[in-house]
Parts: sequence; C-alpha cells; structure tokens
Amino acid sequence: MAQILGSTLLLLLHHGPAHAYTLLEPLGEFGLEELDPSIIYRALHAMEEEGWVSSIWDEQQTLGPPRRVYSLTAAGDQVLQSWIHDLEETRQLIDRLVDSYYRHMAEGQGEHH
Repeated sequence: MAQILGSTLLLLLHHGPAHAYTLLEPLGEFGLEELDPSIIYRALHAMEEEGWVSSIWDEQQTLGPPRRVYSLTAAGDQVLQSWIHDLEETRQLIDRLVDSYYRHMAEGQGEHH
C-alpha cells in the first residue's frame, strides 16, 4: 500500500506543485479516498526526507496560516519511473497467473472445477 500511495502522490505532483490537502480528492480517483489525511502528510514528509519531493511555505495564496506546497524533484521523478516499471512487471506476472488459471478452468479437468 505504501508504494501505491507513494507512486500516486508522485504522479499527482508530476502534474505540478500542490498543497497536501488538494491531493486528497485526486487520490480518490485511484481508490485511495478512505485514507486519513494524516497518512498523506506523513507520506509527503517521508518523501521529502528522501529527497523525492521538496516543499516551500505558501504565504501568499492562503486565507489562513501558511501552507506547504509540495513539488516533485528530479530524484522523485526517477523513483516514480522505477516504481511504474516495477508495477508493470508485477501486472504482467499477475496477468499470466490469472490467464493460466482461466485456461486451466476452461479445460474442465481435475478435482476443483
């Protein structure tokens, strides 16, 4: 789950800088709408410590207290590319497993059909 959340956050930041709270709604498009917002803040903080994102305080665009604006770094872009590649490989393995299962079931032989 952590890699899915991280990949999704990096992808959303690939589109452009954003406040953490503005990332909440788009996360729903990836099935992550039930996450507690504190998890997103912790994930962004951890990614910032890794150097995958950077942040600045936005004192101009808010009506309330300053808020952090997160941006993707070059290192974060490389991590995103690597994770997407890993996910593609995993998807191919899963597809092979599922296809093999359905072929086996279509044959109709064996005890569990």
